[in-house]
Amino acid sequence: AVLRKASVSVERSLLLLCLILACALPLTLMDLRILGIKSPSVAVILPSVSVTIGILYMLLLAAAISEQCAQVPALINAMSFGEGTEASRQQTVEYVRNSAAGFYVL
Repeated sequence: AVLRKASVSVERSLLLLCLILACALPLTLMDLRILGIKSPSVAVILPSVSVTIGILYMLLLAAAISEQCAQVPALINAMSFGEGTEASRQQTVEYVRNSAAGFYVL
């Protein structure tokens, strides 16, 4: 539930970073095509390439967190909490599953 609240609060930032990535990648490729692959032009393009790689890495980490959150109900369901706790464990699994924690961008 806490991760879902954090996901909602950073959703606009993730969307903005995706838009920056969608604009930076074609512009970088156009720069490479226009300037060619010469040593001075690579120094000009290097900042945009590093930003693009950083944004892609950040989105990859957000996807990995979402994937780990999807595995939490199975982990809870596999744990044993003693006799007579099956109903409360099932309620906890359903609560975690229904909370759908992770990073989602519309």
